[in-house]
Amino acid sequence: MANVHDDVTQPASQALVDTFAANHRELLRFVERRVGNRAAAEEILQDALVRSLDHASEIDSSVLGWLYRVLRNAVVDHQRREAVTARRLERLAAETPSSVDEDDEAQRVACRCVSSLARTLKPEYADALQRIEIDGVAVKDYAEKQGISASNAGVRIFRARKALREQVARACGTCAEHGCLDCSCAQQ
Repeated sequence: MANVHDDVTQPASQALVDTFAANHRELLRFVERRVGNRAAAEEILQDALVRSLDHASEIDSSVLGWLYRVLRNAVVDHQRREAVTARRLERLAAETPSSVDEDDEAQRVACRCVSSLARTLKPEYADALQRIEIDGVAVKDYAEKQGISASNAGVRIFRARKALREQVARACGTCAEHGCLDCSCAQQ
């Protein structure tokens, strides 16, 4: 079993490492301009080097040109992954209900302490709950008003709901866990 050091001493691998080291700053700048993030660029660059070492024997032209080709492909892959993540977050934001159920009976029986518990949350969570759940503002519109992306607003309202559920569970105990509508928790 050959170790990594043996691979690096082979002529093709050594030429690749030498070219990479001599052009590191330019290669990093090339990737960073395309992804807009230094940390991501460094990660892409290192991954590309590791993958390139596995295929160094296949280089049949300019090592530097080959490295740039590998980096362009790595940047495209990175951008595709980022786009998939953004689409998933957008879908989450779109799927998040934008208003509470209008059922008068449920509103009448619901625990009155919930609104006071909501005020104990982080201000941005309390505001998101108020605007989206109580006022009925769409997540997309709330995001625009706050100057954040719709996906960020979706995550914020998700976390706000979770935090509120935890507060209600602490205050109301098993009543909150089992969804009983006869709330007898201490009013705050």
